[in-house]
Amino acid sequence: MVADIEFEQPCPIRDVLDRIGDQWSLLVLEALDGRTLRFNELMRAVGDISKQMLSTTVRRLEQDGFIARVLYPEVPPRVEYSLTPLGSSFLLPLKTLISWADTNHRAVVEARKRYSTR
Repeated sequence: MVADIEFEQPCPIRDVLDRIGDQWSLLVLEALDGRTLRFNELMRAVGDISKQMLSTTVRRLEQDGFIARVLYPEVPPRVEYSLTPLGSSFLLPLKTLISWADTNHRAVVEARKRYSTR
C-alpha cells in the first residue's frame, strides 16, 4: 500500500499547472512528441529559447516525471531527451489545448484590441 503523501501544494490543478504552465514547458513537450532529441536539436525545435532557459525547463520537466534524460558516457558526452509515459499521456490534453489556441487565436487578439480601445 502506498503511504500517504504530504503535498506541498494540496490543489492538484494549481500544483501541475504552475509547473507546466510557464512559457516554455508546453513547447518542449510538444517538440518531444514521438521523438528523442539532443539538447541542441530540442533548442532548434522550440526556437527562440536561451540555453539557460531550456536547461531550466528540461530539468523541471524531468523532476516532475514528464521527460527522461539519458546521458551516454561518450566523448564528448551525449544527452538525449524523450517523453516518459506520463509525458506522453499529457499529449492528448495538450493537443486539445493547441488546437483550441489555433482555432481561437484570432478571436482572442480581436478581443484584446477591443479592450485596449475602450
